[in-house]
Amino acid sequence: MNVVYCIILACQLMLVLAQNGGYGLSMFAAQQNQPDPCYDIDGNPRRCVPDFVNAAFGMPVIASSTCGTPPSRFCALSSGADGERQRNCFVCDASQPKRRHPPDYLTDLHNPNNLTCWQSEPFTTSPHNVTLQLALGKKFELTYISAEFCSLRPDSMAIYKSQDYGKTWQPYQYYSSQCRKMYGLPKNAMIMKQNEQEAVCSDVQNTELVSGARVAFSTLEGRPSSFDFDNSPVLQDWVTATDIKLVFNRLPGFEEETTALQASTEEATTIRDSYYYAVSDFSVGGRCKCNGHASRCVRGRDGRLVCDCRHNTAGPECEQCKQFHYDRPWARATPKDANECVACNCNLHARKCRFNMELYKLSGRKSGGVCLNCRHNTDGRYCHYCKEGFYRDSSKPIQHRKACKACDCHPVGSLGTICNQTSGQCPCKDGVTGLTCNRCAKGYQQSRSPIAPCIKIPQVPPTDPGDMSSSEPANDGDNESTSGKCPKTCKSGEGKEITQSKYCKKDYAAQVHILSREKVGDWVKFTVNVNTVFKKGKQKIRRGDQFMFVPKADLQCKCPKIRLGRRYLILGSDNPNKDQDGLLVDRKATVIRWQEDWNRRLRKFQRGERKNSC
Repeated sequence: MNVVYCIILACQLMLVLAQNGGYGLSMFAAQQNQPDPCYDIDGNPRRCVPDFVNAAFGMPVIASSTCGTPPSRFCALSSGADGERQRNCFVCDASQPKRRHPPDYLTDLHNPNNLTCWQSEPFTTSPHNVTLQLALGKKFELTYISAEFCSLRPDSMAIYKSQDYGKTWQPYQYYSSQCRKMYGLPKNAMIMKQNEQEAVCSDVQNTELVSGARVAFSTLEGRPSSFDFDNSPVLQDWVTATDIKLVFNRLPGFEEETTALQASTEEATTIRDSYYYAVSDFSVGGRCKCNGHASRCVRGRDGRLVCDCRHNTAGPECEQCKQFHYDRPWARATPKDANECVACNCNLHARKCRFNMELYKLSGRKSGGVCLNCRHNTDGRYCHYCKEGFYRDSSKPIQHRKACKACDCHPVGSLGTICNQTSGQCPCKDGVTGLTCNRCAKGYQQSRSPIAPCIKIPQVPPTDPGDMSSSEPANDGDNESTSGKCPKTCKSGEGKEITQSKYCKKDYAAQVHILSREKVGDWVKFTVNVNTVFKKGKQKIRRGDQFMFVPKADLQCKCPKIRLGRRYLILGSDNPNKDQDGLLVDRKATVIRWQEDWNRRLRKFQRGERKNSC
């Protein structure tokens, strides 16, 4: 007996025992006290598949022709004592339980000792193109399709499948003694990788294809990629079906008795009544299609069969990741990798996310999730930093719903509502200080002007003319004396034009925002936010918050002249002091109040530097 039939018979025996309670299992339900097959003993995900079942069992079949309405006679062929053919005639009557042959008999419990057969109308009504259509109710991955006949096997028949619940059909397999004539195909054509998703035609009388009165089709037999099924999307699609249709196109021996069939004698009538189709068992072996992410199928709320999905997957076939689990793309489970869907990392600040393939590739195929609609005043791909107008509360973890605090910049004392996201320092107007710019700095007093809320306290003119140099107010509230050593001209003053030559002579060029300052010995250390870097220098200047060191003496001479809260374009030299981690700005540096139209000019200087214009 052919190997395919041995497998089919073994599967059917197992199914019969399961259906009779031999294994104590329902067809689509696992034992509740058993561990989940989709996870190992350590809780790690692994591939799992539903039980192998006869997907046709108990399912309704639609037949295009069924005898008994009205009652009709049919004759069965048998062999006499001398080996000669005999015809015994009977009546098919749908109203009589013992004489009816409905389509329900095709998918009932198959008992070889008590066959129940569906039967078509005899030749007199419809001898050709009789169809049996079976709806599986869900996508299955099929292993075989078989039909056991009570009558002579058809000389020509076709098997079709549908993947969209009967809307469209594609051929699965043809059987005929005359393949070219009936279906326009060569007989027993070789299956190669290029055509392994195409139906072929075989001889139904070939002893390798039939056993007794059964015709069986193995979906993967002879397909070159069947040994690597997990890595063959073509064959995975080939074995997938929601509906199966059998079409019987021609009866055996019909052409030999054409002359007798046309006669009007009693014998001709008996011969005509002998031509019909009868099938005792229509079975479809396979598994619920769950793509390796479920071990069983269950009835959903609408009564339809769906996979009981695991591995954070969803859908009738577990064909997609469930909500919020889009950190890596969905994939079918394999023996080596369960391909579990992973939740997005949004630090508990978002409920939705999406997948971005470009980010996934840039991360080395580790993370591709992008959080949507970040809450609790957070922002970013992972909701991992505070949005504008808020700063990070270092006393709370980023996952805390109050991890971001409002800047609360004073509406009069600050230059804007956006503060430093790390320190929370608001950009203050001249003479204003404090985290939220809510008080006047030392040496300043409050005014009634909303434009300049703090003004310098008037100084008493010196009585000694020799002390006039010491009465010069220091830069930005610094009252220390310059000792009369200030240069007559300052190269770092405002109003200077920026040229390609000046750009090339300096080590670095950047646009900075002055945030705060403090005195450190003979230096004044500013905290600045580098907004744009036009030239990095050897220090490799980067964007963001960093320190800027200015000699105290230069600052007192207003060379350069720097004020808090303002933005400047700075062109300077690399800092030779290794103990200072920051920019160096002295009287030789160029410090100019930033203008927005300079951005284009500096980009032009960048391009010129690349073309060796320096």
